[in-house]
Amino acid sequence: MDLEHLKLFKDIAQARSFSRGASANGISQSAASQHVQELEEQFGVTLLDRATRPLTLTEAGKLYLEMCRDVLRTRDEFLVALERMKSEVEGAVRVASIYSVGLSEMSRLESEFSRRHPQARLEVEYLRPEKVYEAVVSDQADLGLMSYAEPTKQVTVLPWRQEQMVVAVSPHHPLADKAEVRPEELDGLDFVGFDEDLPIRRDIDRFLREHRVHVNLTLHFDNLQMIKEAVAHGSGVSIMPARIMEDEVRQGRLVPVPIAGFHLFRPVNIVHRRKKRFHRAGQAFLELLQEPPAGWVPASSTH
Repeated sequence: MDLEHLKLFKDIAQARSFSRGASANGISQSAASQHVQELEEQFGVTLLDRATRPLTLTEAGKLYLEMCRDVLRTRDEFLVALERMKSEVEGAVRVASIYSVGLSEMSRLESEFSRRHPQARLEVEYLRPEKVYEAVVSDQADLGLMSYAEPTKQVTVLPWRQEQMVVAVSPHHPLADKAEVRPEELDGLDFVGFDEDLPIRRDIDRFLREHRVHVNLTLHFDNLQMIKEAVAHGSGVSIMPARIMEDEVRQGRLVPVPIAGFHLFRPVNIVHRRKKRFHRAGQAFLELLQEPPAGWVPASSTH
């Protein structure tokens, strides 16, 4: 007894015809008739009354038909449940991120990911850039988010965000009332910068050098939060991604001033281990990251 034979009998019984039941299963009428005869011999009962036209079921035939339907229905329910299980995204996605991606951005991503895949979850750890690399290479993180990422033999780098940088000033600074600032207007100003070993520092230094601007570096830090605090307290101006300042701008603590005629961007990338085999949750989160949110500058933009 197999599922194909159960379906064959069900179709014969429901059509009340050997020929129509056989046709529905792609076999000959004689093969269908022989199968029912073998069943009757096996059970020692008559299942179909052949003396009537159309065929009618005996009481034993009705009982066998009910069993066929139950088994086939259970099979169909199993297949539907199996497909649902295979399509569900569940489990944890481990993400290593630099601090400046921002809690608000990760909160938005986590909320959207949870809405789409309630059985999955994000586990986010905020690290320095070199630690993001280490977490990805050692497979302690499925995905990394970091700026100015460079591909290596072990790590693949994908574009994610191009964040436009602006001049950040306190509300009390003379530049705060300007609609935009020319690079030369920064010449001689007190400046709060990044540590020398960071790629963003080298990018900003290059920009200033290209425009023959000399600033007075008063303070430098290895993270954006400290730089924002220093600027807000009047220690100097800085250049940083506009998006990073959103909370402070709403609070009235910082003012972003666009740079006239120039577009300076901080690239933020997705990194993962080369030949990484993502589970379904990891793949789903990667696809979410790669969806272009409204209002973002395309990742192909340049300085």
